[in-house]
Parts: sequence; C-alpha cells; structure tokens
Amino acid sequence: MTDSEDTFYTEDRWQNWLDRVAEEELDPENEDSARLLLNLQDDTAIAVAKVVSAYTDGRLDEGEATEEIDGIREIVLAEVDIDSEEKAMLIDGVQTSLVCVFYAAEEYVLSGAAEEGSVAEYVEAAAAAEAEEDVDAALGYLVQAGTRIIDGEELPLETVEELEYGLVSEWVNGLDSLQSAMSDPEVVEEDDS
Repeated sequence: MTDSEDTFYTEDRWQNWLDRVAEEELDPENEDSARLLLNLQDDTAIAVAKVVSAYTDGRLDEGEATEEIDGIREIVLAEVDIDSEEKAMLIDGVQTSLVCVFYAAEEYVLSGAAEEGSVAEYVEAAAAAEAEEDVDAALGYLVQAGTRIIDGEELPLETVEELEYGLVSEWVNGLDSLQSAMSDPEVVEEDDS
C-alpha cells in the first residue's frame, strides 16, 4: 500500500460531511441541498472506487481490499446522531443508496464481474424481485449489476428512469455514484471555498 493511500476513508471525513448537513438549511427540492447530499454519497463511492482500483492494480490483496471496504461501510452505515428528524431521514437515504455500493465492491474483489447478464437485465430483474417483495433477491441482482459497472459497463439511463421509487431505485442511485466514481475517482471537495 502506498503511503499516500494509507487511509481510504476516515471517520473524520464522514463526520465533516455530517457537520455540513447539520449546519445547512436542507430542502431536498433545493438544488444546493440535493447537491450536498449527492456529494456526500459520491465522496463515499469515490473512496470505495479507490479501494477497488488499488486492488485491481495489485496494491491491495483480496483480504486488504475487503477489509478497507468493510471499514468504510462501518463508518458510513453507523447510526447517525443528528437532531433534525428530516435531516436524519435524508442521511438515511444516502446510507441506503450506498449499501449496494459496498456489497458490489466486495463481490467484485472476491469474485470479479458477473459473467452473465447486462446491467440493464440485472436492474430489471431487481425491480421485478422488489415487486414480488423479495428484497434480498433485488439486492443480489443489483450487486451483480454493480460488479458489471465496476468492470466498465454503463448503467442505462432509460432503465433507471423507468424505476418506481423504492429500495431498488435508491440502490441504483448508489450504483450511479459508483459508476461516476469508477470513471472519475476524484475527491469531492468538502468546502465550497
């Protein structure tokens, strides 16, 4: 592991984002508020993408990579202590979106990209599973879609736009952040200054 990448993600980094959310007047309909939440999500996806890249470049072995992903997951999915119930719900939405990102990255490290099926087919299968109330199967399909995205396949916009709002659409939102992170893994600036 290189010295500059000893730490892919820290509790302080996550806390800085949470502090920003706590300080801001958040309105999900407001573009700046939506961007802050998206940046929070993208920043985590970028950290995960950097771990996967370090693994594929041979800078991390399988065990180190899964340990790093697990460490980021523990930080980001920990219960958030925030006074505003509305802000807590918005953060929860970001956390939900990222669940699939963590599983997809871990699956990719352990097993590589899914061999069969396209991203669109997996997303459609996940939506069908959600309609049948089989949430575990839906997540499983999206994890496979995520491995294909890590491998370079695009998330088709038309498939995403057809999704009903629910867990699958939230998880796909996370995969969209992962796709952006894999193509451009630059750190999202925490400050606008």
